[in-house]
Amino acid sequence: MTMQPLTPAVYPQLKDFFHGQPHLLSIYSLPSLICWDTPVYRAVYEILDDVLIVGYYCTLRPWENHLILPIAPQWDEPPEKIWHIARKLGFPQYYYVPREYVIRHGLEGENPYFICTEQREYEDYIYKTNDLVQLRGNRYANKRNWITRFLKDNEGQYFLERITESNAEECLAFLEDWCEYYDCSPQANESLACEKHATMTMLRHIKGLDSEGLLVRIKGKVSAFAIRTPLAEDMANLTFEKAFPHIIGLYPFLDRECARNLFSGYEYINKESDMGLHGLAQSKESYHPVQRRKSYCLMLKE
Repeated sequence: MTMQPLTPAVYPQLKDFFHGQPHLLSIYSLPSLICWDTPVYRAVYEILDDVLIVGYYCTLRPWENHLILPIAPQWDEPPEKIWHIARKLGFPQYYYVPREYVIRHGLEGENPYFICTEQREYEDYIYKTNDLVQLRGNRYANKRNWITRFLKDNEGQYFLERITESNAEECLAFLEDWCEYYDCSPQANESLACEKHATMTMLRHIKGLDSEGLLVRIKGKVSAFAIRTPLAEDMANLTFEKAFPHIIGLYPFLDRECARNLFSGYEYINKESDMGLHGLAQSKESYHPVQRRKSYCLMLKE
């Protein structure tokens, strides 16, 4: 069966599948799934028996081709069902399987359908929105100090603004400048190259993908931005976050303002995974997550 490309054009057709879907890992956000269609990972979908199936073909490493769990309101089918779906569509495995599904269906132990392994690099970091708004207590003292330094150094020179179609091009120009600090070329860093591609897609389609963003101007120039994508009624993702690293305190300031302005209607912020990067893991831990949501790979047994 030939699956169809997952593009921004199909968002209106597919978004109802996500209302009440049970998977709370950050990947199960339709705008994110669409944006992460990159030259390395091609996103595809199919609708089978009123359930949405999403997969990715890895153009460089076909052994990484994978599906994610089927998506529909209150979906929960047994392992035998998803084994047959993967066999029918020609995929060797599922990525980003939430721990709840693994435990509920006894997949950590011996079973006839899958080899189950934890994906530590794709474990999500979850925070209380109010914690990141208020930054109270000694554990957030460094964050408050960095923000104070930013406000002092840039008094009267910074401005917050929602991302719209009219300023998205400025954000794209900032992204190019940001990539001068962190080489985003495919030859130097495949992950950053894919992330750059995904970010560009989001900025060009942010309104049509029901996502919201916030930017920071300093002396009139876009110097940071972040984008929120939907996930659940009480939780959303902080999917993209970029700031000039040489501006002291800008990242902590952006984090706090995102919590205030983009997540005011949500109890929780999902800041997604650290992708196995030590520095990123340290940064996410420094905000004291209230929960870490585990991800698993289910590889088909013959």
